[in-house]
Amino acid sequence: MFIPESGLRDGVEMLTISQDDPRYPALLKTRLNGRAPASLAALGNPDLLRRRKLALFCSVRCPGDLILQAHDLVQNLRRDDLTVVSGFHTPVERECLTVLLRSKQPVAVCPARSIEGMRIRKEYQEPLQEGHLLFLSPFPEKKRRITSDTSLARNRLVAALADTILIVHAEPGGKTGGLCEEVLTWRKPLYALAGDANTHLLALGAKPIGANEAHTL
Repeated sequence: MFIPESGLRDGVEMLTISQDDPRYPALLKTRLNGRAPASLAALGNPDLLRRRKLALFCSVRCPGDLILQAHDLVQNLRRDDLTVVSGFHTPVERECLTVLLRSKQPVAVCPARSIEGMRIRKEYQEPLQEGHLLFLSPFPEKKRRITSDTSLARNRLVAALADTILIVHAEPGGKTGGLCEEVLTWRKPLYALAGDANTHLLALGAKPIGANEAHTL
């Protein structure tokens, strides 16, 4: 059941999607088991969750050659049947979001905090109203600060939502690399951009992918 929470914001309704709602992503309950959120706050088009979903991750620090590859890959990623899901928090992730929204690619943004009362930037208002952008959060209204714990919970949520996962770069020994190990136990397709800085991800079991292979995701 969809329950309006705070009326319209810039012409878009804020909704709460509970676990008994048929549009609640079943993959969350399958992958997260008892850790699946009881409900999700959604601002935008929740039908974007019905499409195939690609999770996008990148560490805060990223080598220049992989940044260029990421930019080229998302330029080539123009598929209406695929929703790109990410926190879009790190510099590379934010640049990818800018490129994706220019092409009207369906996108779901998952902040590591509540979206209740969150300021929506001007450049996001049109995509929201056009229905190809969704903000999604499992956090209650009081969780308005981003912490390492909320970031980890958000990243696990993004990974669980997705059918396929793409890592632009994960620093060795970092939290994103640890998440990759968990994702591989779920037997989901996991890709990493090809490059020397990602050899540790390939050693874990990620499949290499180049910027011109976006169509294979």
